[in-house]
Amino acid sequence: MKIEVALFRFDYKSDYLPYYKKYFLKLTEEKTLLDLLNSMYKQEKFEYENSESFIVNINNKYISCKEELSKIIDYFGNELKIEPISIRRCMNDLIINEDDFYAKLSLLEEFLTKEEIEKYETYKIYYYASNSFNFEKDYIGDAIIILANDLIQKQPKNKEAILNTLKACEYGVQYHTDLSTRVFNFDEEIEKTIRKISALLSLEKSEDKQNFKINKKTTLNFKEINSEVIENSFKDFSICYYGNKQKTINYLNKLDSKYISLDTQNIDLAKNSFHINKDFTFKLASSVLLEAFDKGADFLVVDEINNFYLFDFNRKELNKVAGREVNIPVLHINELKALACGEIEVAKNSLKQHYINPEIV
Repeated sequence: MKIEVALFRFDYKSDYLPYYKKYFLKLTEEKTLLDLLNSMYKQEKFEYENSESFIVNINNKYISCKEELSKIIDYFGNELKIEPISIRRCMNDLIINEDDFYAKLSLLEEFLTKEEIEKYETYKIYYYASNSFNFEKDYIGDAIIILANDLIQKQPKNKEAILNTLKACEYGVQYHTDLSTRVFNFDEEIEKTIRKISALLSLEKSEDKQNFKINKKTTLNFKEINSEVIENSFKDFSICYYGNKQKTINYLNKLDSKYISLDTQNIDLAKNSFHINKDFTFKLASSVLLEAFDKGADFLVVDEINNFYLFDFNRKELNKVAGREVNIPVLHINELKALACGEIEVAKNSLKQHYINPEIV
């Protein structure tokens, strides 16, 4: 099997900007990701850690070098882009400065033994995989939250003290965003653990108990359209989608339009902590609108009512955190289906209630 790899290269002592070195490899005996890095190193030297516990970023997924190469290729295909787990903290090629990771241990220092510190190191992938750092650099990180759970299990008498320590953090658990789409071969128990700590701190509130309509009291009831008949063409439109439902993606691909894929298509918007951390959710949501707008989309499609409210009804707040006006319209999938199958009046009734009317009809 032949694969193409673009490897991130950078030396903070001599390079002003990073670049990518292309490798064209014929795989023979490589079984793991580490084997691949070792084979690449034989062609041309670069900096990495020759260890199965070493972590890299491949095609925007965080991956341990112990992972089977065949599974990685099955998932991504034969074109891989390998980067360090933090470009911002890169020192030399795939090696980064990890001082920030270890600095977080000071939060729980009084409860730690050597064993706990070693355990914390195994959570490094969850620390650097967090999308939260792209929006709040002072976030305590997911690794320390997972470690806090371990400490509570081992030291139940210190439970309240540990929770109070976390609760006192200005950029604490309320800044967590879901890891499941960011880590390759993700263990769902990790997410459950973080959510458990969040619940113990009373930071969680389910979506159905949240109010995502800050500036409007209007409640929209999008008529469910079961028909997937397409009578009207969308060939002159470019469409983006926020969500992770394959059914919606399949439908959008049927339209005679240009479908633009977003890197932010399924990022977590931290809606469960919206009631106490609105600005953080607005920052996350604005990144979706900005990407869709900058990629030339005519509108953004969503398929959940709360996502519609968040993106459309809070446009003033989203523009504020974005630092500019992003007047891209948002359509619910049922409105798009109504337009496509010819139920124009049905679509008109809801479109006129948007903060930004797409003015398609």
